[in-house]
Amino acid sequence: MDIKEIESAIAQLPPSDFVELARWFEEFQAKVWDEQLEQDVKAGRLDTLLKQAGQDFEQGLCEPL
Repeated sequence: MDIKEIESAIAQLPPSDFVELARWFEEFQAKVWDEQLEQDVKAGRLDTLLKQAGQDFEQGLCEPL
């Protein structure tokens, strides 16, 4: 099945099924994002950013959310 066929099938879904698909896809995207982030952390790709964030915090450059 190619992208155009998937798009066409989605466009034909009843509203309730579309909402269910959208909810599933959002959860799926979050899972993929979490897995990628975990891999990046393990590989040390975020070490520079984490170090900089720690330095900024220690220097009082951070604001409460």
